[in-house]
Amino acid sequence: MKERDRIVVSGLVTLMILLWLGFLVHRSPRFPGSLWGGVLGVSGAALMMVPLVHSLIKRIAPLKQAVTERIPIRTLLRWHVYAGTFGSILALLHTGHKFDSPLGIALTAMMLMVVLSGFAVRYLSKQISEEVREKKDLQAVLFQRYQETAAEIGRRPELASAFVTLSQPIQWLRSYLLVPMYGVPAASADPYVRAVDLAEAISDLDYAIRTHEVLKNWFIRWLRVHIVLSVVLYVLLALHIWGAIHFGIRWFSD
Repeated sequence: MKERDRIVVSGLVTLMILLWLGFLVHRSPRFPGSLWGGVLGVSGAALMMVPLVHSLIKRIAPLKQAVTERIPIRTLLRWHVYAGTFGSILALLHTGHKFDSPLGIALTAMMLMVVLSGFAVRYLSKQISEEVREKKDLQAVLFQRYQETAAEIGRRPELASAFVTLSQPIQWLRSYLLVPMYGVPAASADPYVRAVDLAEAISDLDYAIRTHEVLKNWFIRWLRVHIVLSVVLYVLLALHIWGAIHFGIRWFSD
């Protein structure tokens, strides 16, 4: 289910970006004010309210308790993701690629930033967390093998002199050939070579884990950015709706 959701949402985000880029080849200034343009706009705005409702449910304890007794929090999160993405797609169709007013341009840009930041936080950060967990498990296996190899070396000290006579280029070549990237090193007959292989593999994994941890922390900060962008988006959306109603009524009355 999680993998399917990731694939579907990735496809929807890609579609959203392609629709936004459509302004390069298509513009319909009259479409936003047409019947179908209005239907798409209202539908998109309604769907974009779902993430706001979900955020309020998460932050209001009595409301969260009452709602989650009937609807699991994971289901609410899925509604948040799908409704926000579909709403953005409908909103882009509603524009007819007419990006003339500063408010419309700001609203469209903010909408794209909110969806992309939410996608990064929801899916890319989880993928990084899974990779970190897998690398830590592999590192634990390699460390156990390294300890076993160290114990074997302790029982066979006579091989030390033979290992020291190897030239540095040969040691590097053997290690390079025997240690696949982030994998389990091939078993070597020489425990000293095996120990070097395992030590290098453990070191590579440690560097990769620390790098992924930095990315994970960066995505956590992006969650705060996503929340701030969402607040700005709803303010701009409210102004857009108010402008459409205000000027629409004036036009109708005239």
